[in-house]
Amino acid sequence: MKIALIGSAHPLRGGLAAFNERLATELQNQGHEVVIYSFSLQYPSFLFPGKTQFTDEPAPANLNIQTVVNSVNPLNWLSVGSRINRERYDLIIVKYWLPFMGPCFGTILRQARKNGKTRVLCIVDNIIPHEKRPGDRPFTNYFIGAVDAFVTMSRDVLGDVKTFTSKAAVFTPHPVYDSYDTGVSKAEACAKLGLDPDRKYILFFGFIREYKGLDLLLHAMADDRIRKAGIRLIAAGEYYNKSLEEQNNQIITDHSLGDAVVMRTDFIPNSEVRYYFSAADLVVQPYKHATQSGITQIAYHFEKPMVVTNVGGLAEVVPDGKVGFVAETNPTAIADAILKFYEHGSLPHLQQNILEEKKKYTWETFTDVLMKAIPS
Repeated sequence: MKIALIGSAHPLRGGLAAFNERLATELQNQGHEVVIYSFSLQYPSFLFPGKTQFTDEPAPANLNIQTVVNSVNPLNWLSVGSRINRERYDLIIVKYWLPFMGPCFGTILRQARKNGKTRVLCIVDNIIPHEKRPGDRPFTNYFIGAVDAFVTMSRDVLGDVKTFTSKAAVFTPHPVYDSYDTGVSKAEACAKLGLDPDRKYILFFGFIREYKGLDLLLHAMADDRIRKAGIRLIAAGEYYNKSLEEQNNQIITDHSLGDAVVMRTDFIPNSEVRYYFSAADLVVQPYKHATQSGITQIAYHFEKPMVVTNVGGLAEVVPDGKVGFVAETNPTAIADAILKFYEHGSLPHLQQNILEEKKKYTWETFTDVLMKAIPS
């Protein structure tokens, strides 16, 4: 088929771009012709308080990325939509994660499908945003009106979609992020990061936002049992919010956690991701609420056990007692799960279980569901 992907891609950075680029690669490998229509302007500054939206890393090989979409310019939406219309794609795939994008995507799609041929499939990260703003629901409803069918990556989001529309919607889990380099030894990773390879390290990874619960994990690190066990936390990711950074730094100060927490709060480029995961014994996602998480699928790529909180779709893909533990959303429960991981024999057949679970989340399986979801 002739397929257009609309969404983030190089030189934009982050999980959205990584997902779209990996999906485009998979579709091309299956024989489809794919073009990604990415952003010339993705976010105004009030929606992206990080240092930069762009990466210095080279563009992925063999992908056709057109940097043309301006998220705040209605004339651009009409122009890009007309351009896509003329190409007469069989399928447009668009990822939806933020109501702010509803007017932009909704207008482009309405223009693009005027040819009477093109079908539109949406991969939904969130239909209800983590941080609510005025206009969320009308923006999302406008977008939904331009879509033929939906694919979600958590059952919670599938339920949310069905509160908005009766259009076809199916669930399939987020595939493994396998585009990163392979892991290295803990000794090599620690040498690269300036860490002591004889220490026990757990990892919090990704953009630091309030709903991701780093504060809960920091309070767990203050648990006397965690201190006595000599466990260290690596928190690797960029803050989205200066006041949140100040609050978390205050927790570290108040509980004298300076020696127990390694804060790496710059954006982690793709080429360095493997060192953080390879240095860690365990990946912890202490989220207060969630849908699905790409961090889980990076952990599977590096075959790392996980502790996740019992929110959204996290427990769906981290079977408790097999590849890690599911904890309630409070510091004591999170500390309990971390300590349990370090108990001998608490996770029998761990490596075998991780490999078995990892097999469920291939890109081939994911795209098979996508193709079956396309409306006739």
